[in-house]
Amino acid sequence: MPKTVLIVEDEANIVESLAFLLRREGFEVTTVPDGAEALAEATRLRPDLMILDVMLPNRSGFDVLKALRADAVLARTPVMMLTAKGQARDREQALDLGADVFVTKPFSNAEIVAEARRLSGVPAP
Repeated sequence: MPKTVLIVEDEANIVESLAFLLRREGFEVTTVPDGAEALAEATRLRPDLMILDVMLPNRSGFDVLKALRADAVLARTPVMMLTAKGQARDREQALDLGADVFVTKPFSNAEIVAEARRLSGVPAP
């Protein structure tokens, strides 16, 4: 059974790139474009991994992460924060809120795949 990834990202080109990359690696991918939809979709899907942008329409990635960690069912969902905001303060905030890893844009495809495998428990090929 393939591992599921929920990508929460509003930039279409990044969504397309991440979805292609992860599907090629055998992941089942679902995407939503904003923070307001993220929790509802996570509740429905119960993904093995969430890739979450910080700057989203309607609700920030930080707010989504905080709500996710407060939810008894979803609290242990691994989260990879993905953002163009590379300041140390943002990284610290993400990690303090419970992000498992913080990746800055532009990102390396190899890094995304390695972290996705690690966080979702998929062994390296």
